[in-house]
Amino acid sequence: MKLEPIRLEPEFSPRIWGARSLTPLYPERTNLAEPIGEAWLTGYGCHLATGPLAGRDLWRAWQAMPAEWRGIRQGGVKDFPLLIKFIFPMDKLSIQVHPDDAYAAKHEAAAGGRGKTEMWYAVSAEPGAELLLGLKPGVDKQKFRAALSSSALETLFQVWPVDTGDTFFVPAQTPHTIGPGMVLCEIQQYSDITYRVYDYGRVDAHGRLRELHIEKALEVMNFGAGAGGKVSAMPPSLNGGAWKTLLAACVHFAAERWEYSAETELKTSLDHFDVLVILGGSGELGWKDGTARYQRGEAWLVPAALGRLRLLPADPTALLRVYAPDLKALRNELKREGHSETTIAHTVFG
Repeated sequence: MKLEPIRLEPEFSPRIWGARSLTPLYPERTNLAEPIGEAWLTGYGCHLATGPLAGRDLWRAWQAMPAEWRGIRQGGVKDFPLLIKFIFPMDKLSIQVHPDDAYAAKHEAAAGGRGKTEMWYAVSAEPGAELLLGLKPGVDKQKFRAALSSSALETLFQVWPVDTGDTFFVPAQTPHTIGPGMVLCEIQQYSDITYRVYDYGRVDAHGRLRELHIEKALEVMNFGAGAGGKVSAMPPSLNGGAWKTLLAACVHFAAERWEYSAETELKTSLDHFDVLVILGGSGELGWKDGTARYQRGEAWLVPAALGRLRLLPADPTALLRVYAPDLKALRNELKREGHSETTIAHTVFG
């Protein structure tokens, strides 16, 4: 099978809290008939727009990809490991929490049996944008349950202002919600298990209150000090013609931001495939046997064994490079670059 980068077609998902304009990422999607909350970039139903498996959805394509595409560490893995999406909130999302792997394997086998640890990168944020992530010290299950019947639930949370370029790490079991006035890129384990605990009394298109999952949420929720919160990204480093910044990493995913205005190169690893998410700019991807144009809002799957990928910008470009890391190897690489254990611990989560 010929090795080349593959562009994925996004899936746009309506949400009660979503937006009717997805500019500037998708300038053709304005005045929408229904609010769109999420653009899934690596969903199982996303179709491959280019490459030898063009026309297949990602689920079927992944089953057909050999190890030279997937990478050594994903060679025998049945399920695609990364779900990447853009989120477009025009209202608050429900207050919610996700289970960890152990709970999901025991109680949610029919939904895939995987927990959900995630991170958010703020593609844009308006003044005053904020999110709730993690509980204040001293909040226990009893206090949380008591607040569910009042308007005081939000007061139990840590409040985080959001600026463009911020990164937040959201471990499984950490309660949270996202507010309006921002566009986020969410990177997560491939899981869609969400337990809603509060939804502001909203109703769906049929006038029904949306389902809550209070007891499951209270079973999995972390009431102690957690690892979630705003991340101190690693200091940027010059990688060829690109400035590269490691935003966050854990056993499930790693994400780097690349910025470049001149030709640069990405060297793939036999260990893992890459997903490139174009945040801004346009240009051309070049490899041994071909080229392809890229533009903002796109996601490209890059085979592990491709070797070298040339990035040739038509205008200044910003992208996210996302992959499933070998966490021990990543830590060792950062140490060799001269970063201290303390600095690494603020960005790389075990």
